[in-house]
Amino acid sequence: MLASHDHPSDEPVNMKGDADDVFGQEANHDIKYKRLSWPLVAILMITEIVSNGMLSLPSSLAVVGMVPGLVIIVFLGVFATYTSWLLVQFKLRHPDVHTMGDAGYILFGPIGRELLAFGTLCFSIFACGGQLLAGQIALAALSDNKLCLTLYTGIFAIPTLLCSLPRTFHGLSWISIASVLSIFIAGIVGMAAAGLSPDPNRSVDVAVSSDFYTAFVSITNPVFAFAGHFMFFVLISEMKEPKHAMRAAYTLQTFATVFYAIFAGVTYGYIGSTVMSPSFSSLSPYWQKVSYGIAIPNFLLAGSLYAHTASKVIFVRVFRHSRHLHSHTVLGWSVWAGLVLLANGLSFLLAVGVPIFNYLIGIAASLFAAWFTYGMSVPQLSARGAFYARARSLPLSYVAGAGMFWLHDSYHDGGGFYSWRRKWFQAALSIATILTGGFICVAGLYVTVRAIKDAYASGQMPSPFTC
Repeated sequence: MLASHDHPSDEPVNMKGDADDVFGQEANHDIKYKRLSWPLVAILMITEIVSNGMLSLPSSLAVVGMVPGLVIIVFLGVFATYTSWLLVQFKLRHPDVHTMGDAGYILFGPIGRELLAFGTLCFSIFACGGQLLAGQIALAALSDNKLCLTLYTGIFAIPTLLCSLPRTFHGLSWISIASVLSIFIAGIVGMAAAGLSPDPNRSVDVAVSSDFYTAFVSITNPVFAFAGHFMFFVLISEMKEPKHAMRAAYTLQTFATVFYAIFAGVTYGYIGSTVMSPSFSSLSPYWQKVSYGIAIPNFLLAGSLYAHTASKVIFVRVFRHSRHLHSHTVLGWSVWAGLVLLANGLSFLLAVGVPIFNYLIGIAASLFAAWFTYGMSVPQLSARGAFYARARSLPLSYVAGAGMFWLHDSYHDGGGFYSWRRKWFQAALSIATILTGGFICVAGLYVTVRAIKDAYASGQMPSPFTC
């Protein structure tokens, strides 16, 4: 029995050693990936997570009310911190894990690897497309909608593509500082603008009663505003000291939770129930332009991080343990550039060419982000538990997910049901992650499919590549 099962503060034992690290020993390599410090990882995490999703939170408060909305934001922030800890512990114990697909192989075998790798790719590309749409809205606001919306998206896609090209996250980390500053300052400017010109007829409610469909649609905004865990393994793999990853996660979740709550509460308080999503669009034309203009670097860099992640998932899998991963070879750079171009191209085509793209983001988030953030976070495994997952591929593990796998691992390694009783709090939290991820997944799919049906019925569905 490992002490780290019972004490969250203990460092997990690295059962495999540094030789199984994703990028190995890099002293003599041309391209060195493991260069990130924990503050830079925190910056990258904030860039990726605290982005345009934040602008939908005030409208969520308008649907459920000030108090329930803020409670939900804080609760999800705390819960996301806990699941962050679980992911970090898993990564430290399995240094060969680079993506959710690698973790899926340990947990569920080959099927798990392909399913979670596919989910990571889909969510990365869809999220990049979402950032392109945010850039489209920002550019349209800045220019008073003088150009075709598809053209705005194309214009924004070019710098997003260029910023995706560095082979390492370290190449994106320093410019991501500007991204964090931009969304932080834009949020402050947006709150100040709302305070300078509050809606005199605004309606601000402590709590609002509504049906399940309406309430859950609004709740998904804060749920997915925290949904960035699918990048944790990729980022930690490029840290100089992975053991400090939780410092980055604590920084991220503290900043995100506090900033989300303040921004959503202040904006809703001044604008009221008519606040739009994104909330900057509820400001006066002048302050719309100022706020969107300041936020553009964040939209751009967040989109680049998503495209970079999608490309790296494939690149590392293809060239792992190959000289093309670490050397400046023609083949390596050609494949990398091709993958980056493909990721950005798919994101652009989905964003402007698929009428239901916004709904597809909701479907992808329900299917994958809910599990990556809340349901697929697993406590650290013992060597025997990993053996069970790989060699036996228990049907129970396939069906029940990672939290149930922890229960299975604890049962076999720690004295059966006695182990569950002794570690009752950890067991209860593991069950909570399963139930939470499952509920968000099923309910999210339901409300998204219903929204698609309602949009078609009301004739609100746009045509592809329209202006």
